[in-house]
Amino acid sequence: MDADRDTAADQVSTPAVEAARAAGIEHTVTRHGRVSSLEEAAAARGIEPRDLIKTLVVRRAEDDHVFVLVPGDRTFSWAKVRALLGTNRISMPDADAAKAVTGYERGTITPFGSATALPVIADSHLVGRTVSLGGGGHGVGLTVSGDDVIRLFDATVADISDEEVRRAR
Repeated sequence: MDADRDTAADQVSTPAVEAARAAGIEHTVTRHGRVSSLEEAAAARGIEPRDLIKTLVVRRAEDDHVFVLVPGDRTFSWAKVRALLGTNRISMPDADAAKAVTGYERGTITPFGSATALPVIADSHLVGRTVSLGGGGHGVGLTVSGDDVIRLFDATVADISDEEVRRAR
């Protein structure tokens, strides 16, 4: 799958791309067709799965959500996030609720340009790396500095993931 890497600022427009532009951070927009897995998305963007960041919406309580950013080669740790948030219970909203909070469909969710400004928790593996997040549309990616993401969203940085265990086939 070939990807077009945009160099002209006006080629792709989503709320996420516009938010990255407005923030004035260095970024690259990558476009590719729909993908069916994280590995396929990483390949389409020309990056390693560890550099593709999963953006999850986590519900702490009714009308209380946070963004959680986890590298593609790692697994979100429920226990670590609960401990960080100081709560015994968190959940993932269904697709409709996530869209209502963020303005984005699953697979396109990103803190950039979200309909609701939510607190951001970034896994410590984002520090010092160039990463690719969802760009607010299917097949749209934003490649940015992980440090810029952390700074821009005043993210809490913590160890919130575990090494992903691959099962032998």
